[in-house]
Amino acid sequence: MVHKLKLEELNRIDVETFKKVEKIPLIVILDNVRSMHNVGATFRTADAFLIEKIILCGITPQPPHREIHKAALGATESVDWAYENDINTAIRDLKSQGFEIIGIEQTSNSTIITDFTIDKTKKYALILGNEVEGISDGALENIDVFLEIPQLGTKHSLNVSVCGGLVMWEFTKALK
Repeated sequence: MVHKLKLEELNRIDVETFKKVEKIPLIVILDNVRSMHNVGATFRTADAFLIEKIILCGITPQPPHREIHKAALGATESVDWAYENDINTAIRDLKSQGFEIIGIEQTSNSTIITDFTIDKTKKYALILGNEVEGISDGALENIDVFLEIPQLGTKHSLNVSVCGGLVMWEFTKALK
């Protein structure tokens, strides 16, 4: 008979083990994301996929905060994170460490994510932008590649944390 697994049956690792385990070579940058729920949900997804780090930029709220914690469910304790006021400083630092910078944005030269080849030998940083304005205009020229998720309905965008989850999963599948 089928049953839902209980927490003890899931064999999840604890925070201490999470900190020591090898991560997916992927960093997520949240650029001026306003919603604490989006921030918390991004942390939770980053924990699920063993993402290396999250960088919070600009007005993006930082833990600890009750509203972030509601969605993160403790993932702010497991996932490494940093704050950088200026997104371009974060981009420069990551490029100097060998990361390819990927903007998740609909642009005049964006590639559909399924048409992009993820190279297992590379390290990637994904930028998710503001809920209304997207990625900061001043950062666009510093981004190596733009990817977009195909959408077939009447809406032209996805919620930041939903978009982030889809993209993190695509990169995790390819990089693990």
